[in-house]
Amino acid sequence: MIPLHRSAEVAAAQAAGTPVVALESTIITHGMPYPQNLEVARTVEADVRAAGATPATIAVVDGNLHIGLEDAQLSALAQATGVAKLSRADMAACIATGGTGATTVAATMIAAHLAGIAVFATGGIGGVHKGAEDSFDISADLLELAQTPVTVVAAGAKAILDVPKTLEVLETQGVPVITYGQDSFPAFWSSTSPLNSPLRMDDATQIAGAHKTRALLGLPGGQLVANPIPAGHEIPAADLAPIIARAQAEADQQGVSGKGVTPFLLQRIFELTEGQSLTANIALVRNNARLASKIAAALLSEPVNA
Repeated sequence: MIPLHRSAEVAAAQAAGTPVVALESTIITHGMPYPQNLEVARTVEADVRAAGATPATIAVVDGNLHIGLEDAQLSALAQATGVAKLSRADMAACIATGGTGATTVAATMIAAHLAGIAVFATGGIGGVHKGAEDSFDISADLLELAQTPVTVVAAGAKAILDVPKTLEVLETQGVPVITYGQDSFPAFWSSTSPLNSPLRMDDATQIAGAHKTRALLGLPGGQLVANPIPAGHEIPAADLAPIIARAQAEADQQGVSGKGVTPFLLQRIFELTEGQSLTANIALVRNNARLASKIAAALLSEPVNA
């Protein structure tokens, strides 16, 4: 079995049986420049602590799978160059070759499950890219949700994706999609969309109960909790639509493909919104961290229907 290197804080929390929330690391290495990336990572970890849980930022460093990073490690990762972006397909190779990599949603879910962590907070999941009927570009995040039993709290799927097709794939794979506190499925930077959410739950206890009940039923996989961005931080979908379309057209013209698509689109949208998209992104990640902490705490209560 792969040795897990838990931070002192995570090891203490798990030994004490207190809630732990997994956090991904691609937002640090591929999401924004230094030192803002470090400041945001520390802020999100602080949000988790303030909500009564322990943060476990996950990354591979020199071939070692870390479940929680000490502050010096977090700082070093924020300044590192040439860091791999890890998903299910390349996580093992990075560990085996002694590499350093930041975990995407799929890789973070794998590591969290190995470490006994049931709840993970992120920004938005990957999904079906626009034009996937020709490119077959579908994120491994969707299949991971279908097989790894972790509750993932996100602000929906990234708005650059084909969200209706993303929801269709999740339904086909048997993944519960639960929107927190509203009937409309959120659209990442926008709190609502024209799409109805497959499921709605209004408190963390209900969401934790659904997680436990899936296990009791013997159902594989996790669940997606779509947590709308706070209204004061959202960007209206009508304002974003032409910007996303322009960024996608530029990506197509330049032949951007595979793992390069999402970073390219997010960077262009950041430029075209004059930084507003990143400000919104930070707000939604923090909001997700707070909700994930509540769910993690609720999971420690008595089992549902046991």
